[in-house]
Amino acid sequence: MPAKMLDLYPTRHTDKPEWQKRLDPVVHSDELSGSPVPHEKVEGFRQKGYMVLPGLYQEAEVAVFRAEIDRLRADPLTRSSEKTIREPGSESVRSVFAIHRDNPLFARVARDERIAGIARFLLGGDIYIHQSRLNFKPGFTGKEFYWHSDFETWHAEDGMPRMRAVSCSILLTTNNVYNGPLMLIPRSHRHFIPCVGETPENHYRESLKKQEYGVPDHKSLEELTDRYGIETVTGPPGTAVFFDSNIMHGSNSNITPMPRVNLFYVFNQTGNIPEDFLRSRSPRPDFVAERTIFEPLVIQRERFI
Repeated sequence: MPAKMLDLYPTRHTDKPEWQKRLDPVVHSDELSGSPVPHEKVEGFRQKGYMVLPGLYQEAEVAVFRAEIDRLRADPLTRSSEKTIREPGSESVRSVFAIHRDNPLFARVARDERIAGIARFLLGGDIYIHQSRLNFKPGFTGKEFYWHSDFETWHAEDGMPRMRAVSCSILLTTNNVYNGPLMLIPRSHRHFIPCVGETPENHYRESLKKQEYGVPDHKSLEELTDRYGIETVTGPPGTAVFFDSNIMHGSNSNITPMPRVNLFYVFNQTGNIPEDFLRSRSPRPDFVAERTIFEPLVIQRERFI
């Protein structure tokens, strides 16, 4: 019987956070092996923890995505599904999960080489989808996503062992500085910031609406922003944003009339599947964190017009 691996990133076990240096590479491929994006983009991702690729999807392709999203939002089955998360205290849809499983169009987007090829390069091997969703931040009422490291949550609540996952957000509306764009603390991915306190049972039911556990302490956030500052991601529809699993990020609420909508995919390397012993509680449902389907994505060039 193989020996149980060590927990290299302990979190939610103490009442005081102790910063830890990152133990994993940021980019797992050698650029000489053939990068799908320019060197300066890869190096920027390595140094800052994210990169922005404007115009990855054409305006006509975005229109196809938006039409399908409008159809889903009007579908009573979508609205009543447990995979649909609503805003706190509201009937407004906040997120729709598992779109790569349930929707043929968004399954094709997941395996499109324009995003999946980049993820495979960054992660240095075969990949699968750990999580996918549509994110909505409607005008006037869209709530914030508080500061967090995705990896800290995926490690503590899903058992993901290492920082070998990457997120891709495809902007389907204009993201400007006013309507609650993605905010990141550049270079924060170099540090693992443990969170304090134990995870409540079935925490996901509330955390997907408003996260109160698995968020960094104020002192750590102050130190991170003092060191590295805060940057926002803005851009037109069709822009893709890749960010490291451990970068500290969040977004403000949207009190403008301008909604914000994006497609969101989490790619994980197939050698980095969740381990039960690393979880702090019972597993989250597989529409939030994949637990059964780890076969490598069959990546291919897709067209949506």
